[in-house]
Amino acid sequence: MQAGEQRARVVVVGGGLAGLAAARKLVMAGHEVELLEARDVLGGKVSSWCDADGDWIESGLHVFFGAYDEIFTLMRDVGIYDNILWKQHVLRYTLAGGDHFDFENWPLPSPMHLLPTVFRNKYFSWPEKLTLARALPRIVLSSDDYYEQQDALTYEEWHLQQGISKKMLKKMFLPMALALKFVPPPEISARVVLDVAGIFLRENGASRMGFLSGSPQDTLIGPIAADLARRGVTIRTGAKARELILDAAGRVAGVRLANGDEARADAFVLALPVHQLNKLIPAEWKREHAYFANLAQFEGVPVITAQLWFDQQVTGIDNILFCPDGCIPVYADLGNTTPDYAVGGRSRIEAVVAPAKHLFDWDDKAIIDQVWRDIQSVFPRRTVGVKITKATVVRIPQSVYWPKPGLNRLRPGQHSPIPNLYIAGGYTRQRFYDSMEGAVASGNRAAAALLEDARTEKLATVGASFALSEE
Repeated sequence: MQAGEQRARVVVVGGGLAGLAAARKLVMAGHEVELLEARDVLGGKVSSWCDADGDWIESGLHVFFGAYDEIFTLMRDVGIYDNILWKQHVLRYTLAGGDHFDFENWPLPSPMHLLPTVFRNKYFSWPEKLTLARALPRIVLSSDDYYEQQDALTYEEWHLQQGISKKMLKKMFLPMALALKFVPPPEISARVVLDVAGIFLRENGASRMGFLSGSPQDTLIGPIAADLARRGVTIRTGAKARELILDAAGRVAGVRLANGDEARADAFVLALPVHQLNKLIPAEWKREHAYFANLAQFEGVPVITAQLWFDQQVTGIDNILFCPDGCIPVYADLGNTTPDYAVGGRSRIEAVVAPAKHLFDWDDKAIIDQVWRDIQSVFPRRTVGVKITKATVVRIPQSVYWPKPGLNRLRPGQHSPIPNLYIAGGYTRQRFYDSMEGAVASGNRAAAALLEDARTEKLATVGASFALSEE
C-alpha cells in the first residue's frame, strides 16, 4: 500500500477457492480482511474432511488441467505447487465389457498434437472419424463471436448439425459433458463444450491432468488458509451469512450472521454458490438492477460423488478415467493417483455419479451397488472375487451452475451495481467457468475491481457507513 492510501476493512463471504483467492489479493494489498465461511470446513466445492476412521472424504473428484494459470500462480506463491502430481498425457475411455480406447497427446505443434491418436483410434470407423475431422476447424479456428452464437444451442444440437457421428456423441462427448458440468449434451450449452475442446486442441499440454498428492485440506486449502492467517486475515468458520445490512442509501453496511452477529466493513466480496448468493440479494435490488435479476435465472446442478475402498487392486491405472456407459462418466483410482491415499496397493475409487438428478433420492446402498456394477462392467476380469471394504456417498443438491443454452450472456462481471459490493464465483465472467481455475480467477477479478475502486477513492465516497482509516 502506497503512502497516503487508505486502508479499507473488507469482509469476504465464502471460504471456497474464490473467497480464499480474493482474501489473499486484498490482504497482500494492505487491506484488513475478514473471511466468513458457513461450514466448519473451508474449501467449498474442493473441501475435504476426515471420517470416524481417519480417512479423508472429498466433496468431489478434482483434477488440474495444464491449461490452468491463476491457480498455479496462487499455489506457487503459497509454496505448494509441487503438491500437484502430473500424470501421463492420456485420456482413457473405459467401456462396458472391458474394452477401452485412449486419446494420447503427441509431441507435435497444436492443434496437430491430438490428431494422430484420433486417426489411429480403432474403436471408431474411418467414416465416423472423418465426421469429426470435418468439424475440427470450426472448433479450433472459430472466433469468440462464433462460440457465443453457439450458446443458443445445446451441444447435442451443434454436434448433430455438424454431421458428427452419433456414436462419437455417446461414447466420447457424453462423458466429457458430464465431467465438465454434470449434465448431458442435450442439457448443456454448445459454447461450454466448444470452449473447452478448443482450448485442448489449440494449446499443447492443455488437457494434461494432475492430482493433488494428498487431501485437498492438507495439500491445497489448508496451506492457503494458513498463509492468510499468517498475513493477518481473520477466518471465521461456522459463520453463515443470513442477511445483508443496508445503509440509508441502499448500499451494504454489514452482514448479519445466523447467530445474530454482525460483520461491518467498508467493502464486501460475496464468493458464494449462486443459489446461496440469490438468497442474500434484497428483493429491491432484483427489481432495480438487471445484474441481480439475471442472477435469479442461474441454478446449481445436483452432484453425487461415491468413494469405494476395495480389498484388492482393481484398475492398475494412475490417471483419470472416463466412461460413457452406466452412471460414472469420470472416475479415478485414488489408491494409485494419490500417494497419501495409497492403501497397500489396493484400490480406492472415487467416482462422479452423473447425471444425478434421477438418482438423488436413492439411498446410499443403492447408489454404491450401481457404481460397483459399473466398475465391474468396465473391469470384468480384474473385479472377480474383489470385495468392497468401505464406501461413502456425498450429495451436493446444488453444486456448479447449470450452463443452459442462452445463459452465458447473463453471466455477471465481478463488479456489482452496488458501489461497495463485489461478486466472485465460477458463474461470473472468466475463461474457465465453474472450475478450480475459474474460482480463483473470479476471486482475483473481484479483488482487483475492489482495489481499483479503493485506488481511485470511489470507496471513500460511498457514504457515512464507511470508516476508512489511515494505515
